Amino acid sequence: MRIAMISEHASPLGGGGRHAHVADLSDALAALGNDVHVYTRREDPDVAEVVVTASGVRVIHVTAGPARPMPSDLLLPYMGEFARLLGERWRDGWMPDVAHAHYWTSGLAAVTAAKRVGVPVVQSFHELGGSDSESIGQGPSRAEYERALGRAVDRVVAQNQDEFRDLVRIGVPRANLTVVPAGVDSEWFTPDGPAVQRDPERPRILSVGRLVERKGFGDVVQAMRYVPNAEVVMVGGPPPEELTADPGARLLRSMAEQFHVADRFRLVGAVPLGDLPSWYRSADVLIASPWEEQSALEAMACGVPIIGSAEGILSETVVDGLTGDLVPARDPRALGGALRRLINDRVRRFTYATAALDRARQAYSWKRVADQVGSIYASLRRTPATIAEDAV
Repeated sequence: MRIAMISEHASPLGGGGRHAHVADLSDALAALGNDVHVYTRREDPDVAEVVVTASGVRVIHVTAGPARPMPSDLLLPYMGEFARLLGERWRDGWMPDVAHAHYWTSGLAAVTAAKRVGVPVVQSFHELGGSDSESIGQGPSRAEYERALGRAVDRVVAQNQDEFRDLVRIGVPRANLTVVPAGVDSEWFTPDGPAVQRDPERPRILSVGRLVERKGFGDVVQAMRYVPNAEVVMVGGPPPEELTADPGARLLRSMAEQFHVADRFRLVGAVPLGDLPSWYRSADVLIASPWEEQSALEAMACGVPIIGSAEGILSETVVDGLTGDLVPARDPRALGGALRRLINDRVRRFTYATAALDRARQAYSWKRVADQVGSIYASLRRTPATIAEDAV
């Protein structure tokens, strides 16, 4: 099958987040024998127009707007040009059987290009915008665009039940929705390999994500009051050299001083994607927030038990009492108690770690994700007769 991935601001040649999701899904689909082309907006004037990855995926750089990195919320004005160039490429050469758009602006470009050539479109939002009043300039709000897009595409892929409910709430028909969870690279994130050095006499608690209030890092700092012998290490946020000036980092350091845990609190800052497995392997337990499913999956694949909030995505990812413990949200005392019990119970940590590793490999492998997504593509694939009928 010929698959066009539309990912205008998250190139699979980048690193982390949606970049890694598009790269891993594309690689897994190519490994199943599909011909995968990824279309992304050119951000570097010197990069080749077409780059072929080691897995055989072709990454095509489309020149729409300035050839430099731009914030995603400023890209909407260039999506018309992006769509026009997509359509020209498909009409004049390689025609996909299906287009899969990632993020809402990519979806707008994909739908515009695909309807002119009869290609079905699958949409992954990854995240939804705010309220109808969220402004992105003149014209409709982002929420209005997302609502219209969810109805215009042939299928919408949600990554979890929370996203499914949010999509139904904004008006996407249930019949057009399918839940397929995100995957994790179990060949890269493994229990085997180097680990960051640590004090073997002090249990290590790890947390990974952006240093913003909604991620719950402040609750983690407060919870350390109830785990007196452990250290907490936070990976994420700006590069290490920028931590001193970062507002989120300054707030967390201030809280660590306030709650008298500063001597057991460490901020690492952003680390290269390739270094993340060694940080997971160095930890006894990962604290995951409800919005950080990927870090939980990566830690599970490295054989690390999880403690997180009993809400949102984590309630689907973590099996309470089997792969980790779920505690009430925004309750530092409950979080601290769960951490203390798990840190002090070596047998339970081993049991959780073993189950977490098995669940990550069995339920969240990229091959499994690619099989599920591929089934969606196959159900939408249009035969030559169908295309001819549409053209009449």
